[in-house]
Amino acid sequence: QVQLAESGGGLVQAGGSLRLSCAASGRTFTYYNFAWFRQAPGKEREFVATINWNGGSTSYKDSVKGRFTISRDNAKNTVYLQMNSLKPEDTAIYYCAARYTTRFSYDFWGQGTQVTVSS
Repeated sequence: QVQLAESGGGLVQAGGSLRLSCAASGRTFTYYNFAWFRQAPGKEREFVATINWNGGSTSYKDSVKGRFTISRDNAKNTVYLQMNSLKPEDTAIYYCAARYTTRFSYDFWGQGTQVTVSS
């Protein structure tokens, strides 16, 4: 199993930037693909971005394309989400998730980090 811990959330003005980090511990980091999800108040959790085991493939929710960048540092066992040009609608709890490269479901989740964007 892998344990995930997010950090880097906070309060930022619209147009600002934040970088979220997800530190992984446990089994071999490269066994996993990773993703970021978010959940706004009163809404369902939604996919934000994903990255494969070696960082060679990424994909994004349409509304964050060009503003958010997911990356990973396999030497540091850490996944990042660089968020630029933040909007109030990006306000949510952001969760890091991991799945084995051979599975489709995300079985491992962090506790989440709050991102609040003020207008």
